[in-house]
Formats: sequence, structure tokens, C-alpha cells
Amino acid sequence: MGAMEFRYEVEGGNFSKAGHASSAVKKILKQLNVDARIIKRVVVALYEGEVNVVAHAHKGHILVNINEDEIGISIIDQGPGIPDIDLAMQEGFSTASAAVREMGFGAGMGLPNMKKNTDNFEIESQVGVGTTVRMTTRLS
Repeated sequence: MGAMEFRYEVEGGNFSKAGHASSAVKKILKQLNVDARIIKRVVVALYEGEVNVVAHAHKGHILVNINEDEIGISIIDQGPGIPDIDLAMQEGFSTASAAVREMGFGAGMGLPNMKKNTDNFEIESQVGVGTTVRMTTRLS
């Protein structure tokens, strides 16, 4: 398998499209016969990241790189940024609005679930500019 790259645009506030990228990536990984346990981990992490962009940012994009060794995901958003990453990484901490919570999102598990379901997780954020999350999951 040669290296493949996919790009998905994410629109802030559009919950009807949340999950589009993770569904597409799940389909691709199944076609590549990736182990189901790895697919589940990747899809959970990607979905959580996708929902974070929809819930918190104006817009963003997702880059997915698949090669023989690993799946790399970068989620880059233009949004408010995260003032305290250590606090944001705590299970249950959320800055989601009441409206977002009423839709069933914003429980404060997104970032912890992203980290838990990947082999490498990095987050950078600049208040007033946006957030970049990089995750990799090994294929073996």
C-alpha cells in the first residue's frame, strides 16, 4: 500500500455534518483491511476531534495520512483557541455552550478520548487563533 492523503473541511456549528470525515475514513480503512480494533480507535479519536471543531471553532480542516506503518491525523481549526490545555485535557472539563450540551455533546471527554485512542497525541493552541491536534495510530 502506498501512502495516501485525504482532506476534509469542517464547518463550525454544523452538527448535521459532524462525523462526515470519520465515516469516510472508517470506510477507507475497512477497504484496506485494517484491523477492526485499530479502525475503532482511529474513528473514535477522529470523531471526537471533528465534533470539537464543529462545537468550538469557526471552521477547520482534517488531514488524514495513511501509510504502511501508521495513520496520521491533523485537525487544524480557526477558533477561540484553548487558554489552558492541561485543564482542557481533564476528563469532564468542557467549555461547550448550553445549546451544544443540549444536543448531547460537550461532556468534556473529547480530548481525553482522542489521547486514549491514539499512540501519539499532540495539541497546540493559540487563543484567538485556533488549535491544532496531531494524532498517530500505529497499524501493528
